[in-house]
Amino acid sequence: MNKSQIRKKILKARKQNNLKNLNISFEKISKILKKTKTIGKTIGGYYPYNYEIDTIEILKIFEKKKYNISLPKIKKNSQMNFFYWSTKDPLIINDYGIPEPISKKVVYPNILLVPLVAFDKHLNRIGYGGGFYDRYINKIKKNKKILTIGLAFSFQKVKKVPINSNDIKLDFIITN
Repeated sequence: MNKSQIRKKILKARKQNNLKNLNISFEKISKILKKTKTIGKTIGGYYPYNYEIDTIEILKIFEKKKYNISLPKIKKNSQMNFFYWSTKDPLIINDYGIPEPISKKVVYPNILLVPLVAFDKHLNRIGYGGGFYDRYINKIKKNKKILTIGLAFSFQKVKKVPINSNDIKLDFIITN
């Protein structure tokens, strides 16, 4: 199957299952952070959209533990940056229907929670097809170390994700 076919199949399954977090927890992410000795306390999260793993409760816990939280904003040139956000702050809806922070304070995360549509055992991922996360990760890794953690339901795993030269592997993928 090509990326488009995989994407269509998994998005349909995700919508039909309409599951909640199912044990994707702060503790699982914390174990990775301890194991990798991640330096820095700035988390790049995402606001759940289209039946994605819901990260809001996880981000609330990180915020209570004095981490800086940020969410992405899509710019007009199809680039993405992360902006400071508190779980108490309001959000606005972007052109894609995804909530974004109002903040104008750009943040460069040390830890990036990455949404995904499908993944394989080699830590390759398929997103929605816009390449936003691949471009962002590629850009930020040129200037600093960043730990990338994909969050998914176990049924989103496929045998093999077709990849190209623009695709960036994740460091970890956590499932239920």
